[in-house]
Amino acid sequence: MNNNILKSKEILLYGILGIPIAFLGFPLYIYLPTFYVEYVNLSVGTVGIILLVARLLDMILDPFIGNFTDKYNKFNIIIISVFFVLIGLFFLIKPLYFSSLWLFCFSIITYISYSFIMIPYLTLNSQISNNSINNTKLAFSRELFIVFGVLISLLFPYVFMVANDSKKSLELLLYTCLIIFPIFSIIFYLKLKHFENKKTRIKEKEFLKSIDIFFKKFPHNKKLFFSFLINNLANALPATLFLFYVKYVLNLEEKTGLFLIVYFLSAIVTFPFWIKLSIKISKKTTWILSMITACCAFIFVPFLQEKDFLYFLIICIVTGMSLGADMALPSSIQADVAQQSKKTHNDISGILFGFWAMITKFSLALAVAISFITLEFTGFDIQNINETSLIALIVLYSIVPILLKLISIILLSKYELT
Repeated sequence: MNNNILKSKEILLYGILGIPIAFLGFPLYIYLPTFYVEYVNLSVGTVGIILLVARLLDMILDPFIGNFTDKYNKFNIIIISVFFVLIGLFFLIKPLYFSSLWLFCFSIITYISYSFIMIPYLTLNSQISNNSINNTKLAFSRELFIVFGVLISLLFPYVFMVANDSKKSLELLLYTCLIIFPIFSIIFYLKLKHFENKKTRIKEKEFLKSIDIFFKKFPHNKKLFFSFLINNLANALPATLFLFYVKYVLNLEEKTGLFLIVYFLSAIVTFPFWIKLSIKISKKTTWILSMITACCAFIFVPFLQEKDFLYFLIICIVTGMSLGADMALPSSIQADVAQQSKKTHNDISGILFGFWAMITKFSLALAVAISFITLEFTGFDIQNINETSLIALIVLYSIVPILLKLISIILLSKYELT
C-alpha cells in the first residue's frame, strides 16, 4: 500500500522507532570503546582491532540481509530482531567475563541483530512513500526521533544523578533501552504494518544479476556511495574520539554532557530549515552546504587550548546545525534511487539499503581502527598522556575529518540521479 500523500500521523509513526534505536546506538558507538578501555582494562589497540573485525564480519552480511528483507515481511523481521539485539546488548554492557573474546562474540550478536532492524527500517522509507518529497519527510522524521532519542539518553544520567559515573550511566541507558525498545517496536508494527508490500520479491538466484543491472542503469550511484562512505568516515572519527578530546585536550570532562546536549539540540532545532531548503534547491545541494558549514566550524578546532569552553561550545552549535541534513538527506536520496530502480522492474530496495548500511558500518569500523590503533602507536596511556598522543588526537579529531569532507563534496558534486 503506497499513497502519494502521507498523513502527518503516519510520518511521525514511522519516525518513532528512531528513539529506541538511538538508545541502542549511542552507547554502542560512543561509550562502548571507551568503556572497554577504562573499565574492562583492554588496550585501545585491542579494542580497535576487535571492533573492526566484528563490524567487518557484520558489514559483509548487510547486502544479504537486504536481499532477505526484499523477500520477507519487513515488519516481522524488525520485531523478531529486537529480541536478539537486546540480549546481545545486555551482555555486551554487563560482561560476565572481562575478556577480548567476550567483547568479540557479543559484538557480533549485537551488530548483526541491529542490522536486521535497521536495513528493513531504512527500506520502508522508499516503500511507504513513492515520491521524493515524502521520502525527505520520512527520512527527517526518522532522524529527528533518533537525535531526540540521543538527547534524552544524554539527559537521563543527569536526571538520575549518575552522570559522574560513566559505568552507571551506561547501565541506565541499557535498562531504559530494554523497556522502551519493545514498546515502541510494537506501536510501530501495529500502526504501520498495512504498508507492507505484498508483491513477489526477487529470487535468490537473481541477487547478483539485479545488482549488475542496477549499476548499469544508474552508474552515477557509485559516486553517491563513495561520497557517503568518505563523509561517514569524516563524521565517525570525531564521534569516536569525542570523549578523549574533551577530557585530555580541552580538559573539560565535566562539560561533556553539556557539549553533546547542545550539539544534538542544535540539530533538532534546524531540521525544519533543512527540509524546506532541500525542497527549494535540491537535496544534493543542501547536503553539500551542510558539509561546508561543518568544515567552516571545525577548521578552528586545532587552535583551541585547554579550558576553551565558549569557543568549543560555538563549534558544537554550528556543527550540530549541519548534523540534521548530514543524517537525513543521504538516505532520502537513496530512497529516491530505490524508487527509480522499481521503475526499471528491478526492485532491490533492501539490497540497496543493505549496501548503505554496509558503508555506514565500514566507515565506523575504519574510524575506530584508525583512531585507536594510531593512538596505540603513539604510546597513548590514559594515566599519562604524552605530547605525541595529544597531537595525534587533535589531528584525527579535526584535520582529517575536514579533508575527508572536502573529498566527499567533490564526489557528490559530480553525482546526478538519472
